[in-house]
Amino acid sequence: MARLFADENFPRPTVMRLRQLGHDVTTIQEEGKGGCGVLDPDVLDLAIASDRAVLTIDRKGFNRLHRSRPNHSGIVVSSEFSDFTEQATLIHAAILPAGDLHGKLIRVNRPPR
Repeated sequence: MARLFADENFPRPTVMRLRQLGHDVTTIQEEGKGGCGVLDPDVLDLAIASDRAVLTIDRKGFNRLHRSRPNHSGIVVSSEFSDFTEQATLIHAAILPAGDLHGKLIRVNRPPR
């Protein structure tokens, strides 16, 4: 399973469900950096330092970082969901077939309703 690093705005219920699905997920809050306004490049650096892929809903910022700094441990960008179980399930389904996430950008979009 994947080693993931959730940024400050990533939903906690989704983190909990990903853990139940077997992923090793930590959060920026658990690393003692919550509420500090850590900038996206610094979030990416923290994730790289712990060999984890970033989990974020900040699609624009991390798409840009992926293009400018492709040597990272992975980035998973997700749409915002009101159903956190669905969000976790779709993230899980997207990252499993991807295998090693290093250098990859995984996009998870909310299905059309």
